[in-house]
Amino acid sequence: MYVSHLQLADYRSYESAQLELAPGISTFVGPNGQGKTNLVEAIGYVATLGSHRVGTDAPLVRKGAERAIIRAAVVKDDRRAVIELEINPGRANRARLNRAPATRPREILGLLRTVLFAPEDLALVKGDPGERRRFLDDLLVARTPRLAGVRADYERVLKQRNALLKSASARYFKQRSEPDLSTLEVWNEHLAEAGAELLAARLGLVAELQPLVAKSYGELTTSGGPPTLHYRSTAVPEDSPLPTDRPGLAAALRETMAESRTRELQRGVSLVGPHRDDLRLHLDDLPAKGYASQGESWSFALSLRLAGFELLRADGDDPVLILDDVFAELDSERRRRLAEHVRTAEQVLVSAAVPGDIPEELQGTRFHVHEGEVARV
Repeated sequence: MYVSHLQLADYRSYESAQLELAPGISTFVGPNGQGKTNLVEAIGYVATLGSHRVGTDAPLVRKGAERAIIRAAVVKDDRRAVIELEINPGRANRARLNRAPATRPREILGLLRTVLFAPEDLALVKGDPGERRRFLDDLLVARTPRLAGVRADYERVLKQRNALLKSASARYFKQRSEPDLSTLEVWNEHLAEAGAELLAARLGLVAELQPLVAKSYGELTTSGGPPTLHYRSTAVPEDSPLPTDRPGLAAALRETMAESRTRELQRGVSLVGPHRDDLRLHLDDLPAKGYASQGESWSFALSLRLAGFELLRADGDDPVLILDDVFAELDSERRRRLAEHVRTAEQVLVSAAVPGDIPEELQGTRFHVHEGEVARV
């Protein structure tokens, strides 16, 4: 799988841009702030319908423009598909596949799969639980696109349930009137069913990731370790056994929601479910967050991405590997080891501020990026 053509209109700093790409290694080199990351971000957006840099779409549209367009041609098994995304902040985004409109953008998920390394990846180790939940869910959707619908259903149920809890909390604690909680039971059931499916998928993924993360970490560094992953679910109390089957998980969610009702009413928000879970990372039985050195934290973050790459590769197709200005963050030994690990991918896209940041193993077709202009060198 590889991207053969990329076209942008009013995306970030680009009024318009076009470039032809090929399998193998392509590098985008130029000073910071010239638009290198915008190019690889756009490719990542086609794969995930999200940016690795921002949580909303508004910053993706060039100042003064109403919308942005990304058009990418993806080649897989000698078949070419053209994906077009229209980004409309404040309104529904639109997608087209081979010129035919899609009912909704998520229908194109799975046509392009990417694994993206970026300086922001350090947040996988040092950041909030939401960063690790997003890592798991994005990888799940890349492997099984239908889970995008499961995640969307869960988020819809969660939004409705939170609105009900907030309203009930205001009536009970401010107006001192007894709230009608009959509707809450309906949303509890919806949350338990959707949450159990998402939770079961995450647990299965973590089990698959564990040996791959340990292997990748050992190949990147001899410092620290071994790395371990532990999924902490709010469906059960701390240190209690967690079911692995969907019916058992749904039952656990129902029970814990019932036990947490008073606290949820007091706070007016859902306290139980996959949206409150965490993927806990440890090195030598100590939490990586707070104990790991900067180098160890980087190695752990890279190991998570490499493990995701190996899972996607095992499914039958190499995902497009994107390394966005990541080598500037690594010492020379980690640069070399990472380069050795990824250079065999079908397509590797690398961005860097200076050519010297790019390891010799990843010297390929070079594009120079300057003031929004992209030229092949």
